[in-house]
Amino acid sequence: MAYMHGVRIQENPTSVSTPVTYEGGVPVIFGTAPVNLAADPANAVNKLFLCRTFAEAKAAVGYSEDYGSYTLCQAMDAFFKVFGVGPVVLCNVLDPATHKKTYSETLDVVDGQAISATLGVLLDGLTVQADSADLALDTDYTVEFNEAGYLVLTVIKEAVTSVTLSGNMLDPTTVTAAEVIGSYDSETGAETGFELVRKVYPTFGIYPGLFLAPGWTQDPAVALALAAKCTDINGMFKSECIVDIDCSADGATKYTDVPAAKEDMGLTSEHAILLWPMVQYNGKIMAYSAMYAAMVCYEDYNNDSVPNLSPSNRLLNISATVLADGTEVNLDTVQGNELNAVGVVTAVNLNGFKAWGNNTAAYPGVTDPKDRWICCRRFFSWWGNSFITTYMEKVDSPANYRLIESIVDSENVRGNSLVSQGKCAGIRMVYNQEENTIENVLNGKIVFHQYLAPYTPAEDILNILEFDPSMLEAALGGE
Repeated sequence: MAYMHGVRIQENPTSVSTPVTYEGGVPVIFGTAPVNLAADPANAVNKLFLCRTFAEAKAAVGYSEDYGSYTLCQAMDAFFKVFGVGPVVLCNVLDPATHKKTYSETLDVVDGQAISATLGVLLDGLTVQADSADLALDTDYTVEFNEAGYLVLTVIKEAVTSVTLSGNMLDPTTVTAAEVIGSYDSETGAETGFELVRKVYPTFGIYPGLFLAPGWTQDPAVALALAAKCTDINGMFKSECIVDIDCSADGATKYTDVPAAKEDMGLTSEHAILLWPMVQYNGKIMAYSAMYAAMVCYEDYNNDSVPNLSPSNRLLNISATVLADGTEVNLDTVQGNELNAVGVVTAVNLNGFKAWGNNTAAYPGVTDPKDRWICCRRFFSWWGNSFITTYMEKVDSPANYRLIESIVDSENVRGNSLVSQGKCAGIRMVYNQEENTIENVLNGKIVFHQYLAPYTPAEDILNILEFDPSMLEAALGGE
């Protein structure tokens, strides 16, 4: 080590600030990640990671700015860097044991280092040669990855001017939609992809609040499979999913194509939020679902984690809305309204790009306010989920008047609190004798009836202007 005497400076990379904590249901995100950069690559496949910070997410599954290849990374950016909100649950389906291809590269050694120009190099099975002779790890060279994800080889052996690397590298193009959707192996009990939804609550004690798979849900099969996971989670919970409509050359490349694209998807679930097109942030193109989900959680956080506010007309922190090839899409509110009319959320530039749309994918086929409005649907799911987690400890208690009274009173107090805060118009719980027959009571069943009235969004505000000649007459001819 060099002998130091004097004053020195060291600059570290800019760190990501600690995110605020959203206390509603946790977002669960599926996709691909550069697991060769993870702290434990062999243990980063089809496993759920609860990540509260960007550093935790990066250590769990790796990070790269190649969003097209590594789709989880765009969500990591949106949640932790753009909106600074967490936690999230990440699930990578890219398996380095199968999703790989051969790799070979010759590099010049400069000042004792050789830096690869290839992303996704796997250290397992990597061979390094100089002058056709194998070099030994930790004896002749050391290896690590830099911040951008490229392999950096430091040569210890003297007189080496170039090295040849060979082995395997990740091949995210071989990951299929079926692998993202996942499956259950009845023989081994192994669960992959979306099937891991079941494990979120048993593993972390947090129910899922949003599902997304940015970069994948433009595939109708993936979108439908994700929407199917939104109900009856663990036999108890409900969630919403955020889905992208394809805006590649094979999809909707202009806003008038969107209604037909939605119809072709066949997705009409009240638990699905459909988005079009993609977005651009910091020069990078990402799925709209990644940015929208982060924005939703951030707005919920600023509202005491109560999801009663509409995500529409909220700032997205993006620079453009784009197609998959990067072509900019500049919608005005008239065009945006046409998409809203078919149950699709878009984004418009109103002195800053904002989400635009209040309807779930069920609209216009479903007009029940509980299922039509995004904010009402999310409020119902959130309230039901929180009721379950709050009173789970009451299950198997004696079914006496004290139990019934405590639940009814607690719920009405909780509801009145939200009413006083202006977060809903009313919440009321009752226990009806006619809904609790002696037969049900003898069989251990208790039925409560709760009425919820979250506010619907003020989507259409009309001000009628009329010329009043009498005012002109009074101003010009009055005494």
